[in-house]
Amino acid sequence: MRVMVFVKATENSEQGMAPTPEMMEAFEAMDRFTEELVQAGVFVAAAGLKPSAQGKRIVCEGPGRTVIDGPFAEARELVAGFSIWEVRDMDEAVAWAKRSPNCMPGRSEIEIRPFFEAADLAGFVTPEELATPRDGERGKLGVA
Repeated sequence: MRVMVFVKATENSEQGMAPTPEMMEAFEAMDRFTEELVQAGVFVAAAGLKPSAQGKRIVCEGPGRTVIDGPFAEARELVAGFSIWEVRDMDEAVAWAKRSPNCMPGRSEIEIRPFFEAADLAGFVTPEELATPRDGERGKLGVA
């Protein structure tokens, strides 16, 4: 089972993080944790995100598109970083997430969401379509 692990943004992360000794220590702890994920065969990918002030949102309404510049309100609803893990089940993902270092000063949140896998799409595509690998780069990446 693949899951995406979201680290929610905080007011601090939205302000940008200075390389203080505490932040450097937190990043070193996250590097050690990520290495544990790699050694366990769980780690697929991960990245931190810049504050929303550097982001854009695209609002889709019918055929129209509207671009909204950041920053965006409600930091607690934003994502500061993500990981993709390959785990046996949600219990294993929760166990790993509980071991994750807190890279934010104070309170932070982690959200875990499972990916749709091919079997989840059985009601939308035929068994033959499910069994046929996708062509091109998408097929190489294993994207459903």
